Amino acid sequence: MSAVTSRRHLISVDDLADSELYDLVRRGAEFAAGHAEDARPLREHVVGILFRKTSTRTRTAFSAGALRLGAQIIGYGPDDLQQNTGETVEDTARVLSGMLDVLVARTTGPEAELRALADQQTMAVINAMSAEEHPTQALADLTTLHRHFGRVDGLRVLYAGEGNNSASALTLALSRYAGTELHLRTPPGYGVHPRYVERASAEAGRRGGLVEQRHDMADLPEVDVVYTTRWQTTGTSKPDPDWRSVFDPFRVDDAVMAATSAPVFLHDLPAHRGEEVTASVLDGPLSLAFGQAENKYHSARAVLEWCTAGTG
Repeated sequence: MSAVTSRRHLISVDDLADSELYDLVRRGAEFAAGHAEDARPLREHVVGILFRKTSTRTRTAFSAGALRLGAQIIGYGPDDLQQNTGETVEDTARVLSGMLDVLVARTTGPEAELRALADQQTMAVINAMSAEEHPTQALADLTTLHRHFGRVDGLRVLYAGEGNNSASALTLALSRYAGTELHLRTPPGYGVHPRYVERASAEAGRRGGLVEQRHDMADLPEVDVVYTTRWQTTGTSKPDPDWRSVFDPFRVDDAVMAATSAPVFLHDLPAHRGEEVTASVLDGPLSLAFGQAENKYHSARAVLEWCTAGTG
């Protein structure tokens, strides 16, 4: 294991100072442009990849990213650790931190488990999605915007659909840029939690921006980006058997794109054509969704580099 002089965790967007957030987005764009292909800052490092839920993009992004940066990786499935037999998360953290330099973890529960894993001095912990927040998705989203528009400041985004962990992270992250607008249109009972909206709204207000949430699709604003996500968040189910009828008005189709005059469409994938988005939008000329997915890999490299800076 490498000698550690510092370590950083990324559990929430709120863990990042403004300068760190901006630097991570810029660094992701640099990796995407091929400006750092020879960088091997994780040489001699070992990265654990723990996923208790299914993942295509995030797991592959961090696995490939760690390997590209020179690390060796150990993968853990949902049933591989002794927490399944009763070992405490604190004991697991003590053991893993004696062997790993970084742990990338997608959990099934609240952020508190990740905070417990991070309560040690030698292993960086990265939240690859918890019940509350998906911070690395937000970094990929902002990297996509930065690459396409050349900036994030001043952009206007309409987010339509379930107020899930990706939406929470986007809400916190976009509000940190000057003059941005985030219009959340979420079904009644399925919105972004008020604690995120209130924090982000206050943050945006200090920077000349706006964060607002409504539970209808009337009077859509003119925006630069329309963003949606799947209606059935990974690993979750909805108690209301008639939930689809509540979500139907929030489908992104050609009419929504025309009403907002948005030149760009985003989706964090996986997508269900005909549910949250029509095929004509997802596969159409305005869609950046699959480039957005690739940007998860570039952002993952930026995060891994940042978390291990100062170690060697």
